[in-house]
Amino acid sequence: MTSDTRARLETIERDPAFHEFVARRRRFAWLLSSLMLIIYFGFIAAVAFAPQSLGQRVGDGVTSIGILVGLFVIVSAFLLVALYVWRANTSFDQSMHAITERSR
Repeated sequence: MTSDTRARLETIERDPAFHEFVARRRRFAWLLSSLMLIIYFGFIAAVAFAPQSLGQRVGDGVTSIGILVGLFVIVSAFLLVALYVWRANTSFDQSMHAITERSR
């Protein structure tokens, strides 16, 4: 790493906007992680404590409520990842770009 690059990184790390950016990104990541854990462990708790409810069939077919809830868990994981990627590619990238431009 060149001394110019090292100096620029030190400038960025001292920037209060960078610290706010890191805190904002971390809060958002923890929020999404918490949501996913609540959804997942909620499903596991339902399997453990209410298996008869999840075993009920939907309509006349073989699909049960448990299958639909499991599908919701999987889809919610994809949606939460998509939400993070969207926010990272818009808000977070713009913020980081502004911070790095100020360090020049």
